[in-house]
Amino acid sequence: MSALATVLPAALPSPTVGVWHLGPLPLRMYAVCILLGIVVAVWLTGRRLVPRGFESAQALDVAAWAVLFGIVGGRLYHVVTTPDPYWGEGGNPVDAVKIWEGGLGIWGAIALGALGAWIGCRRHGIPFLAYADAAAPGVALAQAIGRWGNWFNNELYGGPTDLPWGLTIHEWDNGAGRAVVDASGEPVVLGTFHPTFLYESLFLVVLAAALLVLDRRRRLHPGAVFGLYVAGYPIGRIVVERMRTDDAEVVLGQRLNVWTSILVFLLGLWIVWFTRRRAERTDTPPTPGSDPGPRTETDAESQNLG
Repeated sequence: MSALATVLPAALPSPTVGVWHLGPLPLRMYAVCILLGIVVAVWLTGRRLVPRGFESAQALDVAAWAVLFGIVGGRLYHVVTTPDPYWGEGGNPVDAVKIWEGGLGIWGAIALGALGAWIGCRRHGIPFLAYADAAAPGVALAQAIGRWGNWFNNELYGGPTDLPWGLTIHEWDNGAGRAVVDASGEPVVLGTFHPTFLYESLFLVVLAAALLVLDRRRRLHPGAVFGLYVAGYPIGRIVVERMRTDDAEVVLGQRLNVWTSILVFLLGLWIVWFTRRRAERTDTPPTPGSDPGPRTETDAESQNLG
């Protein structure tokens, strides 16, 4: 144990600066993480669209709609479910639009992002279920990458811990995008806490990998991968949510996001069931992710939910 103790760090470090200035231009790492996640998601979606009979460039055509709607939805969900910083005592309603300081509710992002994707699919002639299945693993990876924005902002951590992977957290100035410093100029450390952002990020990577493997090895009906993603993410989120210590709305003794996770899990199961029944009624054969076979106009219309 003594040798192991000399190898492992006392705690994982956290950045003391979340914003770098390139001349007059602020580079916010929270936004960089989100944008990097989007790039990875669009790239992987494009690759997964090709064996489904579409062009990889069409992933970006639809993603433009999904991202715009997703960002608006994510911010709306955050502001509505965490109203005190904006509408409570001492709050500033103007801060509700300061998305660069952090604060995106994933449930709102997924809901309106899916609506945006549906609109994009309608405009570009892509069956929504085909696109949703292609995009699901990439969306999970985008979430995993985006969670590192919370690391840069020293936010969304769990309770105190002395485990080797405990996360050092600084007192944070959201406006300045950096740690508060003491009289000697040293960053103020609040302590070491469970890195819930890291737990969720790792879970999302595992979920993305599982969806990719399952889609390659099994013949799944249209909509199955999307439904499994919707049902799978809340499983890890419930565990992480119960570990978090940031302020949140509480309903019947549980954080609001726990109840939302349960509802989304049930929705995911319903999507899997509904799309399977739909495929059976329309005689749509299961479609492997690697080789869907020739597509016809009738097939496309049977998979398009609009």
